[in-house]
Amino acid sequence: MNAKQKRLILPIAILALGFIALIGAAALIVTGGGEQARASSIGGPFTLTDQNGARVTEASYRGAPSIVFFGYTHCPDVCPTALFDMSEVLKRLPADKRVSALFVTVDPERDTPAALKDYLSSFDPRISGLSGSRPEIDAALKVYRVYSKKQPQENGEYSMDHSAIVYLMDKQGRFVSALNLQSPPDTVAKEIQRLM
Repeated sequence: MNAKQKRLILPIAILALGFIALIGAAALIVTGGGEQARASSIGGPFTLTDQNGARVTEASYRGAPSIVFFGYTHCPDVCPTALFDMSEVLKRLPADKRVSALFVTVDPERDTPAALKDYLSSFDPRISGLSGSRPEIDAALKVYRVYSKKQPQENGEYSMDHSAIVYLMDKQGRFVSALNLQSPPDTVAKEIQRLM
């Protein structure tokens, strides 16, 4: 091995060790070793307005598990499908047990509390619609790590690109998991019941 090759080995070894450490940290989080860090990174404080005009915060929903979904009323398919699936799950939960189901708009300019109230009348009455000012919505998007972006259309209207994760939060408002609403409603309901 010549001197040039020896000089290259140390930087390559350092890079390789750094890469291995990074992969290890990511694996720890994904496999649950970083469960506390993962849970604390999703969800947090917000102040919004529900479909009845009442001001609410994340503390308003403590004491019961919560299902949280971000979307908007002009959404053509993903949002109404998710809300329908949420309604089917809610029907399978015991009537005497409290659970919060939240539909938080990513489009507060159009989704006023009155618009949310009208829209949600087609779904389970336990689903609350939350809106607010653009800064209030942006703050909620940030703590839930939600992607949202306005997409202008040729007719002057716009749609909203957004992530479509359904969050399951525990009684203390801590993230538990992303719910798979493609699973049978009975299966999803049992997952929520474990937190009641």
